[in-house]
Amino acid sequence: MVDTKKQTIEKNIPSWLTILLATACGIIVANLYYAQPLVGVISSSIGLSANSSGLIVTLTQIGYVAGLLFIVPLGDILENRKLIVSSLLITAVALATTAMTKQILLFLVALFVIGLGSVATQVLVPFASYLASDSSRGRVVGNVMSGLLLGIMLSRPLSSLVADFLGWHEIFILSAITILVLAIVLSKVLPTRKPSADTHYIALLGSMWHLLRTTPILRRRAVYHAGVFASFSLFWTTVPQLLTSPAFHFSQKEVAVFALVGVAGAVAAPIAGRIADSGLTRPATGIALLTVIISLLLPLIIQTSSPIGIAVLVVSSLLLDAGVSANLVISQRTLFSLSPEVRSRLNGLFMAIFFFGGAIGSAIGGWTYAIGGWSTSLWVGIVFPIFSIFYFATEKK
Repeated sequence: MVDTKKQTIEKNIPSWLTILLATACGIIVANLYYAQPLVGVISSSIGLSANSSGLIVTLTQIGYVAGLLFIVPLGDILENRKLIVSSLLITAVALATTAMTKQILLFLVALFVIGLGSVATQVLVPFASYLASDSSRGRVVGNVMSGLLLGIMLSRPLSSLVADFLGWHEIFILSAITILVLAIVLSKVLPTRKPSADTHYIALLGSMWHLLRTTPILRRRAVYHAGVFASFSLFWTTVPQLLTSPAFHFSQKEVAVFALVGVAGAVAAPIAGRIADSGLTRPATGIALLTVIISLLLPLIIQTSSPIGIAVLVVSSLLLDAGVSANLVISQRTLFSLSPEVRSRLNGLFMAIFFFGGAIGSAIGGWTYAIGGWSTSLWVGIVFPIFSIFYFATEKK
C-alpha cells in the first residue's frame, strides 16, 4: 500500500513543487557569487590587503567543494528534508555574520561556511529526481537546474545593483533573510525521504572513491563538464574587465545589464532535459560542447569595440550559457538514471570535479587577462571545451 502511494507521488510530481525546487536552488546557489563583483569594495571596507582579496571568492568556493564531498553524500543515508533545512539555517547565520562582523578572520570563516551550507542545492536536485518518474526525470531535473543556473547568472548583476544603491553589506543581509524564509517554507512543504541505505558515514565517504573508479560514465561526464565550466568561469571572470576597459567604457550598471542578457541562455536547460528523455543524449551532448566552442570562437574572430563587437559579445554569452546549461542537465539526467541508492554521492562527485574545473578557469582567466589581454584569455579558454569534445569523440555508443 505504501509502495503504491510512493509510486503515485513519483509519477505525479506537482508543477508547483518543481517550480519551488527550481526557485530554491537559484536562491541558494546565488550566495556563491554575490561577492565576486564586489571584491574590491569589500576588501577596502574590512581592511583586507589587495594580495589577499582573492580569498573572498576562493574561500566560498573551497567551502562549496568541501560540502560537495562531505555533506552531499549524507543525502544517501540521512532524511533529506532535515539535511536541507539544517544546511540552510547554517547558511543564514553565516550570511548574517558576513554582513555584520568587522573582524577579518571571522568574515573569512563565515564565507567558507556560506559555501559549505550552499550545497543544499545539490541535495535538492537528486531529491527532485527521486520524485520524478523515469520518463519525466530529464524534464524535471532540467526545470530545477534552470532555476539553479538562473541563480548563478543573476547573482552578479543583482549584487552589483544592490551594492550600488544600498551598500555591499545589504546584499548579505537580504540573502540571510531570504534563506531563513526559504528554510521555513521547505520544512513545511517538502515530503520526507529517508534513504534505505544502512551505511556508516566513514564507509559512505570511502565508497566515493570506489564509485569514481568503477563508474566510467561519471568520470566522462565530469570531465566533459569540467571543460565547459572552466571556459564559462574564465569568460565571466574576464568579460567584465573588458567591458569596463577604455575600449568599451561600460559602467558597473551597464555590465550588470550585459550579464542579465546572458541569462536567456538558461532556457536551454529544460529543452536539453526533454531531449535527454527522448533518448538523444549522445547527439545533444555533442551539440552542447560544440556550442561552447563556437561561443568562444566568435569574439576571437570579430574583435571590435563598435556596436557590432558588443552584439558579438552578447551572442557569445548567450551561446556559452546555453551550451553549459544544456550539457549540465544532460549529464545529471544520465547520472540520475543510475542506482537511486548512490545518486547523492554521484552528484557530489560530479559537481566537485566540474566545480574544480570552474575554479581553475577563473584563476587562469584573471592571470591570462593581466598578462595578455582579452584575446589571450579566449585562446586559453577555448582549449578546455576542445579537450572535452575530443574526449567525447572517444565515447563508445
